[in-house]
Amino acid sequence: MNDFILHDDHHDGIDRRGFLRCMAWAGTGVVWTLSSGVLSSRVLGQVAATPAAALPAGQLHFVQISDSHIGFKKPANLDVAGTFRETVARINALPQTPEFILHTGDLTHLAEAAEFDTLEQLLRECRTKQIFYVPGEHDILSDNGAQYRERFGRGSLGAGWHSHDQHGVHFIGLVNVATISEGGLGVLGEEQLAWLAKDVAALSSETPVVVYAHIPLWSVYPQWGWGTQDAARALALLKRFGSVTVLNGHIHQALQKIEGNVTFHTACSTAFPQPAPGTAAKAGPMLVEASRLRSTLGLTQVSYLEIASPLAIVDSTLADPG
Repeated sequence: MNDFILHDDHHDGIDRRGFLRCMAWAGTGVVWTLSSGVLSSRVLGQVAATPAAALPAGQLHFVQISDSHIGFKKPANLDVAGTFRETVARINALPQTPEFILHTGDLTHLAEAAEFDTLEQLLRECRTKQIFYVPGEHDILSDNGAQYRERFGRGSLGAGWHSHDQHGVHFIGLVNVATISEGGLGVLGEEQLAWLAKDVAALSSETPVVVYAHIPLWSVYPQWGWGTQDAARALALLKRFGSVTVLNGHIHQALQKIEGNVTFHTACSTAFPQPAPGTAAKAGPMLVEASRLRSTLGLTQVSYLEIASPLAIVDSTLADPG
């Protein structure tokens, strides 16, 4: 049996014991809900067809974007600024304005000042002004992350980790790219793990926790460096919490895994796709037909209701109707 589900014969839409590979080529996404302790899902098209008045209003609503790679100029996408601008327009057009945005890293491609400048200019067009960031490995190439921290990591600790609370949810931004080698697994490190232990020590076990970092905190495909070598130690500190959601980027595609009380979710890039795990000789920008590019790029919407349930996560692509 394949780990990555490419076709689904289940009436509920998901095999909950395995992995979900979002149907990005078709421009669909998945909404997750919990009712009476049973996890269920609906594809984005089903949600879009539901009258707005019939959908519960999330008390907390935010968007995840990832891997904008501003400055990238190769055939996989010759206009990453254009697709990022389109993403911003999609966020501005949402029927419910997000309270904030999480950017899960690789803001730029080469960490050059002009690339950071361009990203800041593009974000000025966004109506949602509160944005939280974690760096990707591309954001620390030129100066070990000094410029990133000055522009996007003010008030953070160490290499850029931080936490905040919003509507009763505790958000934790982790950095797992500071000491990695090219193609190697992510690393959190002793200092950050010690900080994380202190950060969550006083929280009630009933507090919903959202963790976001660039490289996945689960072993998606270690052969390509798609995992974090000391993630188990971080997750052990979160084991006592009833609801933990982990949001990552880096792999440029939507994958999901549910393990106990933890839901892992990776986001599509706004710049270019990468191959599915193990389907190519190596990871890297994947060239697709121009007509299909936007169906591989996207954003993630997340809503939280103050009830005993996990977050509802919806992926959409730039090919979906606005």
